[in-house]
Amino acid sequence: MKKYNSLFLFLFLSILFLDSYAQEEKKTDQDQKVTPLFSSDKAVPIKLDFSIKEVKKQTNDSTYIETIMGYASSDGTWSDIETKLRVRGYFRLNRCTFPPIKLKLKKSDRKNTLFEGNKELKLVLQCNTKKGAEDYIIKEYMAYKLYELVSDYHYKTRLADVSLSDTKDAKGKNYEINGFFIEDIKKVAKRFDGEVVKRSIHPMAQDPLESVHNSFFQYMIGNTDFSTYAQHNEKLIYVNKNIVPLPYDFDMSGLVNASYAAVSEKIEESSNISSVTDRVYRGFKRDTEIIAQVRQEFLDNQNKMMEVIDSLEPLFKDPKNFSEAKKYIIKFFEVLSDDKLFHKEITRNLRTN
Repeated sequence: MKKYNSLFLFLFLSILFLDSYAQEEKKTDQDQKVTPLFSSDKAVPIKLDFSIKEVKKQTNDSTYIETIMGYASSDGTWSDIETKLRVRGYFRLNRCTFPPIKLKLKKSDRKNTLFEGNKELKLVLQCNTKKGAEDYIIKEYMAYKLYELVSDYHYKTRLADVSLSDTKDAKGKNYEINGFFIEDIKKVAKRFDGEVVKRSIHPMAQDPLESVHNSFFQYMIGNTDFSTYAQHNEKLIYVNKNIVPLPYDFDMSGLVNASYAAVSEKIEESSNISSVTDRVYRGFKRDTEIIAQVRQEFLDNQNKMMEVIDSLEPLFKDPKNFSEAKKYIIKFFEVLSDDKLFHKEITRNLRTN
């Protein structure tokens, strides 16, 4: 009998080891698909020369301008790479000095460089040079880093210290601003051997667990400026026969609390909120087991999330902005840890349409 018990224990432990090994192999495979640009969290210094006015007026989804981007390697040496760029998005375009940018790099130019493997990239720049603008961009970057703890399916990001020369400015004005790169959605899908989904798919037809991950996260950062169905500030990928949502663009969230942020009239009317710092859960009704699972996942990750937030504290210009961001996330966990608050704020508000 002892012989059989020993054999059973051996087989059981072997299965656990193989499963753990497979998970580690999976993680390693994913790490190997991360391009050099996103293999470090250290801010990369870059230099860009272009006319802000020209980029805003003469570029669109299909029209780019050509320029040279300089970048510093980890050893401090500078290199140049040819790139095309255009504006991205509309809201910030009309309200910000520095619009969000999309870059396109030729394969021959990016080969054996920091940007190898990235045909297209987003570059998010701080809105302007007004007080607090440099901290808004750090808080938006913070949101992306927090989502890395929420879901395996996320965009890779990399901070950038941007030296921007406005070539059409009469005074030849130069700016030292904050920014960060975001990998292209096609690259995200490729990392998971998936495909980008371009058509609208109702949230209830999307992967239940990832859908709830997304909804909890959006509630955590106080974001209502998204739609997984209309793919507004959301993209969808098809992975392992599941539709998975990937959120992006968080500048309108309560966590960032940008000076230009405002609640849309539609959300304000339906949810009775008047400020972007007001939270409202916009997720759809799911099995109670999934809701409970995701709730516990967030609670289990609370310390790790706080560590991510604390690690970014040195990047803030104004300590008050950091403190407010941290307190905002702590308030979310107060809701999650209190059954009455959780029911009032989340389970009672699960959407059915």
